[in-house]
Amino acid sequence: MNYLLFDASDDGEGTGTWEAMASVRAAQLPEVMTEVRAVLDWAETHAPGPRGPLDEGGAWDADEQVQAEGEWITVTLTITGPWVWGEALLAHCAPEN
Repeated sequence: MNYLLFDASDDGEGTGTWEAMASVRAAQLPEVMTEVRAVLDWAETHAPGPRGPLDEGGAWDADEQVQAEGEWITVTLTITGPWVWGEALLAHCAPEN
């Protein structure tokens, strides 16, 4: 990953949240979105179960937001799911972290 920076948090009960964020100018947005798609593709391919809100029976879920402010665009990808699965995702997508 060249643009997305990851931050992880654990709820202490085996579920984690991984937030990936990038703030770029419009010219780099396609590259950032390619990284977002790569993360989601891995998550879907290695899914621990059905995607959906955890409190509604989903095993994992993701939320993607794109916000523009002046010349800068911030992309945020938030993924929730089992801690071990999310750590494997992080190791695959951001091995230097």
